[in-house]
Amino acid sequence: MTKLPPIDLRSDTVTRPDKAMRSAMADAEVGDDVLDGDPTMRALEERVAGLLGTAAALWVPTGCMGNAIALMLHLRRGDVFLAAEHSHVLHNELGTAAWLAGGMPRTLPWTDGAGRISPSDVTEAASAEGPYYSLRTTLLCLENTHNAAGGIVTPPDEHALLVSAAAAGGLRVHLDGARLWHAAIAMEVPPAALTVGVDTVQVCLSKGLGAPVGSVIAGSAEFIAEARRVRKMLGGGVRQGGVLAAAGLVALDRLDQLERDHANATFLAKGLVELGWEVDQPQTNIVLASVADVRSTLEQLASQGVLATPMAGRVRFVTHRDVTRGDLRTVLRRIAR
Repeated sequence: MTKLPPIDLRSDTVTRPDKAMRSAMADAEVGDDVLDGDPTMRALEERVAGLLGTAAALWVPTGCMGNAIALMLHLRRGDVFLAAEHSHVLHNELGTAAWLAGGMPRTLPWTDGAGRISPSDVTEAASAEGPYYSLRTTLLCLENTHNAAGGIVTPPDEHALLVSAAAAGGLRVHLDGARLWHAAIAMEVPPAALTVGVDTVQVCLSKGLGAPVGSVIAGSAEFIAEARRVRKMLGGGVRQGGVLAAAGLVALDRLDQLERDHANATFLAKGLVELGWEVDQPQTNIVLASVADVRSTLEQLASQGVLATPMAGRVRFVTHRDVTRGDLRTVLRRIAR
């Protein structure tokens, strides 16, 4: 039997830099970012800070490192931090929040729907008082879009209520915005509308935008100065980082193209429903399907050249710039077989 060419829907991180991005990387103006600063890196950081409405920003190799740096600077050892159920910082970052930042996680339920926590739950968790040996709750971690909930977005009004509840409870707020660009495009709002009131935010450049590597953390100038030190501690200092930053700048020019990925996710979801699958209606570029046996289903899909991943007990398909509408029609034909 002829092996079918794979169509990769495992993640939008599988996107590859195209010719234009590779050309920008090859021609990038560079410097030693650890010593004197890299001009292209600086341009990327300033642009991201402007998009997010923050005073400063810092490039980091990965989103996981960006989240770890933020938590390391926000938490004292033994502090409790709050995060929604199935948040990336809880389940997909190898426990660095506890191991490196010394924080103790407290999970908040999806009271207001898939991926959504309620302001009242934040208030209740933040207001717990006790003797001096009681745990201290000092940080709220938000995630927009929420990966494990299927790329669910948090609208600006809901975000504002959560941030307000955190502030009233004396909590700082870190936003894991690995797919914040997707949320902004889906709701047709500027990214800065989704960062109002947060102390820090992390955004990713390699999820659907074609950049081969890189995320950016943003916040106050004081936070970024300390974040640069912690990045160096974690081995994240870069030399001629402009080669990578150039890819990030090209990626930012393509934010509006994420709308196509969202439309393709809706197309795929509709096709799966027509084939009898139980599928959530996607808000962005992630499609979650409920199946009787996740492992068996993934194996059957792979045998047909359709690559997907498990996520929160379901099968996850992610559309991205390297998958066309024609590819998705092929996926549906293969699944129908």
